[in-house]
Amino acid sequence: MKRLLISLAAAAVLLPAFAQTTNPNAKVDPKNNKVSRPVVDKPKAKPQLTRDQLRACMDRNDANAKETEAVNAAQLDYNAKTEALKKEKEEISAANDENSAAVAGLKKEGEAIKQEFEDIKAAAPKLTKDELAARNKAYSDRAAAYQASIPALQAKIDALNARNVAFNQKVDARNAMTKVLEDRTEANLEEIDSWKAECANKTYDEADEAAIKKERADAAAAAAGK
Repeated sequence: MKRLLISLAAAAVLLPAFAQTTNPNAKVDPKNNKVSRPVVDKPKAKPQLTRDQLRACMDRNDANAKETEAVNAAQLDYNAKTEALKKEKEEISAANDENSAAVAGLKKEGEAIKQEFEDIKAAAPKLTKDELAARNKAYSDRAAAYQASIPALQAKIDALNARNVAFNQKVDARNAMTKVLEDRTEANLEEIDSWKAECANKTYDEADEAAIKKERADAAAAAAGK
């Protein structure tokens, strides 16, 4: 048994010993060099916002919320204008196709009238006086109707051209709005990020918050009384 005990004692020497403290950052008190009573650094208190700083943060937060609402409204207006322009473009395209078809039809009718004139001229020697008169009248009526249709079609073409010019101006204005809205949105997001870095999760005195809210209420009441 004695040998066994000696062997166990020797083996026990090789086992590592656990540290007496669970805090790796603990400092040893120089007057009492015992790890069992460590000196631990206290966490540093976060800097607290002054009343002026808190007021500025609250004002910025309100301004950011107001600007975000305005940006969202501008985005809705932009989207509505974009949809309206898309619809108008389709209408102009359909009207242009209609006018193009009318021009092609008018041209075809003009060529047919010319051909009718040549046919009457070629058939005239073989026609009676009444037959020739009837064909000439039909030709004249057809030619008159053709000529009368030209101003009306031209008016439609001119009106569509004017509408297209106005449409292009709307597109230019919308495109300019695109850049302005993008810049405004980016600036709003940057200001919100800046507010988060400078104001969010900061400590402050609740009494200062109450005082600032009272200031605002008094100012609003004074403004309403004017």
